[in-house]
Amino acid sequence: MTGLSTHVLDATSGTPAVGMSVILQDAAGGELASGVTDADGRIAQVSTQPLVPGIYHLVFETGEWFSDNDIEAFYPEVDICFTVDDADRHYHVPVLLSPFAYSTYRGS
Repeated sequence: MTGLSTHVLDATSGTPAVGMSVILQDAAGGELASGVTDADGRIAQVSTQPLVPGIYHLVFETGEWFSDNDIEAFYPEVDICFTVDDADRHYHVPVLLSPFAYSTYRGS
């Protein structure tokens, strides 16, 4: 399977971040795809197309999500910049989120 998926967890509540908008951009900031996290905080296929090798941005609209959930927070968005080096593999970019911190890693 190729493409890109993501998973966002709210570290403060220990629950999925449901309803968060996520945008996939190319290196120049052009929008390639978008989606909204489901009841499990996931977007199974942000992009169903293989990503050609290069640099991409996965932008999480955290400010809007925090506001919708009445949470005071520091980050209006989280922009994860990553490199695709193999068009034949699937990429997974998870985010662990709190109002004043976040972490991410290359998932599987």
